[in-house]
Amino acid sequence: MIDDFAKDNLHGRLRRDREALLWKLDGLSAYDVRRPLTATGTNLLGLVKHVATVEARYFGEVFDRPSPEPLPRWQDSDGSDLWAAEDETREQVIGFYRRTWAHSDATIDELSLDAPGHVPWWPEPHADTNLFAILVHVLGKSIRHAGHADILREGLDGRTGSRPELEARIDEEARAAHCARIEQAARSAAPSKAWRSSHVT
Repeated sequence: MIDDFAKDNLHGRLRRDREALLWKLDGLSAYDVRRPLTATGTNLLGLVKHVATVEARYFGEVFDRPSPEPLPRWQDSDGSDLWAAEDETREQVIGFYRRTWAHSDATIDELSLDAPGHVPWWPEPHADTNLFAILVHVLGKSIRHAGHADILREGLDGRTGSRPELEARIDEEARAAHCARIEQAARSAAPSKAWRSSHVT
């Protein structure tokens, strides 16, 4: 019973975070979903493409259930899963992600949590694993990248939230006042300019 409970809860959270990540693309232009928004080039559509690739590998070849999606060999990974090329549309990337969900869900549904898997890109002695460990690992990566997407989207147009029904109306005045309070607290907590000058070596 505990195994069923654990699997249902982990799988349910994975499903929620998938939808949250996709929602971060909602209403954005083709340019804004793919343009680099950090010094390392992180972008919204690239996050979706990357998480889709992660799922396809971990719930596919790790359990000898290769994804039907064409994937380069993991040995040939070159970072191209982190951004969308000019000829890759938003619809294609989202379609890839959704088809990957179906394949991943079938693996999760059909295997027990202790079903053995092998991750060839993990170092020994960790390469031999099981579905429970992979579910936790993929969920962790999905949550991390959904968080990245939260910050990127907030930086683009101020929209926040994990799903549409939780999105609050943007109150620019209240946000500005809130940020001002945080800024004041940060300045008050920092050493004074005189203190900093006296401690320069």
